[in-house]
Amino acid sequence: MGVGEETPGAAPMIVTESLTKTFYAEGGKTSKLCVLRGVNLEIREGEIVAVVGASGAGKSTLLHIMGTLDRPTSGTVKYNGVDVFKLSDDELARFRNRHVGFVFQFHHLLPEFSALENVSMPALISGKKPAEVRRKAADLLALVGLGDRMESRPPQLSGGEQQRVAVARSLMNSPKVILADEPSGNLDSENAQHLHRLIRELSRTIGQTFIVVTHNESFAAQSDRVVRIADGVIRTS
Repeated sequence: MGVGEETPGAAPMIVTESLTKTFYAEGGKTSKLCVLRGVNLEIREGEIVAVVGASGAGKSTLLHIMGTLDRPTSGTVKYNGVDVFKLSDDELARFRNRHVGFVFQFHHLLPEFSALENVSMPALISGKKPAEVRRKAADLLALVGLGDRMESRPPQLSGGEQQRVAVARSLMNSPKVILADEPSGNLDSENAQHLHRLIRELSRTIGQTFIVVTHNESFAAQSDRVVRIADGVIRTS
């Protein structure tokens, strides 16, 4: 599908409206940097959306706001019609833990814990029963091709395997969407291809929604839709 085209069918799951983000210099509001300038974006369930653009264009800032890791200066982010930034801080934290999964360029696994334990963390934080959590974590590791590495710690895994653990962890609470910020940026080309293939398989087999910030044009070309950001706005061509 081409730039700016949207998947036909169901109503959008996530909608951003007139989203702006301005950063001010420390100590006052005399010096400012406008990173996002009125971003309107719709994401439908099951889509893989690649967000591309030059460094500093606002890609990661958009991702962080959509994932509620940061608040916009103005505008709204709605999940199935709910304006998430009208929630209290505690409600927002619970929403993020239950409904949004994250994969970053660096996996951020805890080195002293096994792959199974790392994948289990989000569900244990949510208060789910340990036995149930362990079963689901094992299933997810098998899903990402690491069924035989469950007890391995991150230092015993390759970079590609560590990122697959991070993907499994992001799926632990059955999120509405997974937000990935340059997930293959720290991998060699072969492991990057494996990770991109995994994302496409998860979209196809379990209907998982992905929003992926990437500089990898090959992956972008294979996504369902490409969103290009320049100077804080979405470009349709």
